[in-house]
Formats: sequence, C-alpha cells, structure tokens
Amino acid sequence: MKIKSAEIVISAVKREQYPEEIPEIALCGRSNVGKSSVINMLVNMKKLARTSSSPGKTQTLNFYNINKQFHIVDLPGYGYARASKTNKEQWGKMIETYLTNRPNLLEILQLIDIRHKPSEQDKLMYEWVKSIGFKNIVIVTKLDKITRSQRQKHLNMIRNELKMGDNLLIPISSESREGKEALWEIISNIFKVNGHDFEGENNKK
Repeated sequence: MKIKSAEIVISAVKREQYPEEIPEIALCGRSNVGKSSVINMLVNMKKLARTSSSPGKTQTLNFYNINKQFHIVDLPGYGYARASKTNKEQWGKMIETYLTNRPNLLEILQLIDIRHKPSEQDKLMYEWVKSIGFKNIVIVTKLDKITRSQRQKHLNMIRNELKMGDNLLIPISSESREGKEALWEIISNIFKVNGHDFEGENNKK
C-alpha cells in the first residue's frame, strides 16, 4: 500500500474520546513486543509511534490516521510485571471497552515476540479475541533476533502453544523490514473483504 500520509489523531483513555468511525485495525500484544516499531515500519516513518526500551510505556489507545482513510490503533501493552494492580485493571477495562464497543473495528492483530513462548496472558488474549468474533491474526515480531535455522522451530512453538490450527501467522522484522509486504497484503485484504478497496481507490486518483 502506498502511504501518502500518517499522523496520530488522539491518545484516548475513554470511549467519548474516540475519533470518527472510519475502518480500523487494532494491534495488541505484551509490553515491549514492538507494536510501535511495527507501526513505524508500515508507514515508513521513524518516529510516528514513540518507541521505548521501558516496557509499559503505552498506557492509552493511540489512534493513527493513515492516508485519511483508516486508523491503526495501538492498544496498551499487557503483561507488564512492574505495573500496579490498579493500572493493570484500568488498562484491561480500557481495552475491553474499545474492543467490544467499536463497530468500525475490522480486525485485531496480536503481536508475539518470536524469541519467547507465548505467556498465559498471550493465550488468554488470543482466546478472548476469538470469542468476541475476530480471527485474531498473529504477527510474530523480532524475526531478526534469531537465526534462520531457528525460525521454523520457534514459529511452530508459537502456533502450537496458541492452538492456532491453520490461522494466519505472519513473521516480520521491523529492523530488516522482512515480512512488511506480506503484512500489508493481509491488512489490505481485511479492508477489501469488508468493502473497502483503498488501493483501488488510490489507483483511480
């Protein structure tokens, strides 16, 4: 997909702050899994989404407007051990409110770090997202952090731990950009099957 513009619209904490209802794709995952880096890679910008070496930095719903056509939404990271119980409860409610009350949300992409076995929170999120009607496509991040010979073993481990069956699993690296085109193809197909052919619209202009 050709990126003409990308900007953050709002960092929301409650429903009344959500921006206009245009098609949306949401990213969820553990703290420090690389959601911000994936967003920056997709839109060819280094600092649109702020990255941090400190996990738990994203504590709001961050809405990014792409090409003035759709949103990519970065959800607060879960599983941050040092966060207080109160903060964890607030983030959980924030995520649940968004995922169950946003009619223009087309799909959720769950990010998993290829280096680690999916945590119990990863498994719970995967099952919960499926239970509310989404396919929950899994994006495996940090592909560059392991050797090529280890890749298939780790991908199989993630698929088995999450009991994914034949569901989509896309390995990517924000550093090398490997997998970027495959991820955009998945996102474009999500829009198309929901009646939004943004690439076709761009070609007509």
